[in-house]
Amino acid sequence: MKSNYTVPRNQLDGVEALLRVAERRSFRAAADDLGVSPSAISQTIKALEARVGVPLLTRTTRSVGLTEAGQRFVERAQPAFENLTAAYDAARSFGERPAGLLRLNVPRAVIPHLIEPVLKGFADAYPSVEVEICAEDGFIDLVESGFDAGIRLGEFLDRDMIGVRLSPPFRFVVAGSPGYFAAHGRPGRPADLRRHRCIRIRMPTSGALFPWEFEENGQPVSIAVEGPLIVNDIGLSTAAAVQGMGLAYLAEPLVWEHEAEGRLEAVLAEFGPSSPGAYLYYPSRSQMLPKLRAFIDYLLKHRPPDRLIDLLQKPAA
Repeated sequence: MKSNYTVPRNQLDGVEALLRVAERRSFRAAADDLGVSPSAISQTIKALEARVGVPLLTRTTRSVGLTEAGQRFVERAQPAFENLTAAYDAARSFGERPAGLLRLNVPRAVIPHLIEPVLKGFADAYPSVEVEICAEDGFIDLVESGFDAGIRLGEFLDRDMIGVRLSPPFRFVVAGSPGYFAAHGRPGRPADLRRHRCIRIRMPTSGALFPWEFEENGQPVSIAVEGPLIVNDIGLSTAAAVQGMGLAYLAEPLVWEHEAEGRLEAVLAEFGPSSPGAYLYYPSRSQMLPKLRAFIDYLLKHRPPDRLIDLLQKPAA
């Protein structure tokens, strides 16, 4: 069942013309202000009077005045029209300059690498923009959830999303601490993982366990692993691997820093599937407001060289 409009269609037509005539006490002056002809002003107000059902103006060859009904109408309509105009101006300002609330949905693992290093600089550069960051690893509908943009791996983006590449492609690897490998040995093939203690990740949205997928002899291989710990956070999975609780399945760039410090070692890299990389994504270019464009431009320009981006460009050994 269709709902009726609170304000009937075309009910507001002629209101601005009436207010301008009431202010200027002249059809010609009001017409000049609005950039139309006096006859157009007259016809518009006649149509408004017809809808209202009473005369709103008194007209002579020399002057224009308000009837009692017209005076009541103007007294009520003037502040309402000014508020409506202010509402248009307020909304329009969001399309003219970076301003308002920018809501981003970002996986926890990339926040230290891509978001934290640019937050203060962006806030200083664009003080009229408020940034809200939701740390979430699950896959969500940006529009339904009220987010302006998100960051996810390229293989998980819907085709109707616009993606901005934030990193080169990379592989997934299995990582463990030196202590773990000393105690349990190293897997030589993906199938060997069935004999190892593995740290699994449960997907927050679906509740399913994240699959450990590989490529062997040109064929995709999915291994059902087991172990002492299930988490829903990549950072916690990495920390548990550093502590020697088991092996973690991670994006290779997230391992390199720990590998350089001797906390983790990567194995099965030659079997690791590739990801297109990390992308910032949003629904449509036509809907992009200046606040989002400013953030994207700032992020691409000011990504720190000692973080994830340079790590992703690490040459192969």
